[in-house]
Amino acid sequence: MPETPPTPDDLRPPTERRTGENFFRRPLSYVRRTERLTVGQQRAWDTRRHRYLVDVPREHRELSVDPDWRFDAAAEFGRTAPVVLEIGTGLGECIVHAAASHPERDHVAVEVYTPGVAQVIVRAGHAGADPADAGGAPGQELDNLRIMQVDALELLRHGLPEASLDELWIFFPDPWPKQRHHKRRLVTPEFAELAARVLRPGGRWRLATDWAQYGEVMLKVGDAAEGFRNAHGPGGRAPRFEGRVMTSFERKGLNAGRAVTDLEFVRV
Repeated sequence: MPETPPTPDDLRPPTERRTGENFFRRPLSYVRRTERLTVGQQRAWDTRRHRYLVDVPREHRELSVDPDWRFDAAAEFGRTAPVVLEIGTGLGECIVHAAASHPERDHVAVEVYTPGVAQVIVRAGHAGADPADAGGAPGQELDNLRIMQVDALELLRHGLPEASLDELWIFFPDPWPKQRHHKRRLVTPEFAELAARVLRPGGRWRLATDWAQYGEVMLKVGDAAEGFRNAHGPGGRAPRFEGRVMTSFERKGLNAGRAVTDLEFVRV
């Protein structure tokens, strides 16, 4: 693994026209953000990223995942187990809690922003710590957690083998509320096709949003997808997924009066 992994700026496929091409790259579901790390995040990044960050080859600069590379979960984790993947893991509350609570499963966090990746590493190092330890002493590291700092669509399109996931999570993606930005939304019919490609039959696609209009879009996309059935009947919303821990982001939305839409689709 290289000593200095590519930054999110390197990972961003360019949206402008490139020399020799007569088309535009697809709109991205994420935007450039600050790369500044806290002292604790920098320490985790410098000392422990090699434990968690998957070395994804990039032979083409405009892509964050080499088209010829495939993620081998059994080789990465040293065993064969159900695999859960979360796209846009943010600060890692959900995926780290899931990995600590379900050691029988393997978990993969996909996040493009370096501060987010670093915070997942920080959180993972404290997952086994004694909650009564106010000093925050590190606990047992999580052997069933890995992180990929890549574009999720590229990963689903060619970086993951078909039917290799047991669950796919997308919790609170950017809603891109302005009409002119809707093209940037992650959950689309095209995304549903990619999700169907990587989920095994019977696998679960779980989503949550606190933006009501985006929730309706997600519901229509999932209900219309040929590769899925709504676990709660056509047009049905799911109860709150018990594996999704309450985060400060979700609590802020609830305090602002925004209801959360949970959805669950089953790969057929």
